[in-house]
Amino acid sequence: MKRSATANWKGTGKEGKGLISTQSLLFKDAPYAFTSRFEEGAGTNPEELLAAAHAGCFTMKLSFNLTKAGFTPENIDTRCEVTLDASKGEISHSALTVSAKVPGIGKEQFDEQVNDAKANCPVSKLFNTTITCEASLL
Repeated sequence: MKRSATANWKGTGKEGKGLISTQSLLFKDAPYAFTSRFEEGAGTNPEELLAAAHAGCFTMKLSFNLTKAGFTPENIDTRCEVTLDASKGEISHSALTVSAKVPGIGKEQFDEQVNDAKANCPVSKLFNTTITCEASLL
């Protein structure tokens, strides 16, 4: 299975502008620029898209883990914050925060499934950075 996205950039790194599109066309010509990446300008940026990918992937992996362990999650909410260290030109951290309502599961069992999802979702395996996760069971 392969998925794709495209990016187009015109101009210099600081003054130029770009467009990002995804294969599904959920994003079609979504604008991005220096200001949306390094300041608070309008548009998206690669780190925001990585955060969305990591949150989505981790959440689905956690659901699979819980189901395999015999629990049916009612709800899982995950927030991911990706940190770009602009001075080093690297993504230095991906912080996951998850809360879930899973009837019948204990905190220790829940934490085991969370830790496995954090380590083994495909996006976590892709990242070469520190990945942390805070989890709460509702």
